[in-house]
Amino acid sequence: MEQKAARPHEQVSNEANQEYRVILQLALEIESQANSAQRDINIVKSAISSKQRDARMLEITSTELKQLDRDIKLYEGVGKMFIFTPTETVQKKLASSIAEIKSDVGTLNKKLHYLETTHKNSREHIEKIIGSSGKV
Repeated sequence: MEQKAARPHEQVSNEANQEYRVILQLALEIESQANSAQRDINIVKSAISSKQRDARMLEITSTELKQLDRDIKLYEGVGKMFIFTPTETVQKKLASSIAEIKSDVGTLNKKLHYLETTHKNSREHIEKIIGSSGKV
């Protein structure tokens, strides 16, 4: 038996259907990327907030220490015991910790900017795909 050749309108319909599937697949991949970026944005914002809170607590501690007498004895916890630590050493450790945290916040802000840009671009691409899919 002879196989019937596809009619021209069926061939166009199959090509349009295939193109629609490709566009749908692409939109789903971009949507997944946008959702992932949004999750990461929330995680980074939480980390920034936590770091800023830690820095503020260290700054308050440093301010409180500056108000104390110079000859006051400070003790630092080490495991289950405490050891004497000079005030200057404690202040240096606090300043170092604050600087490190502020550096971390700067890095997290850069990451946040990147993720927000990625999310925005993903959303724009989805809008373009949806807009162009109506023309298919």
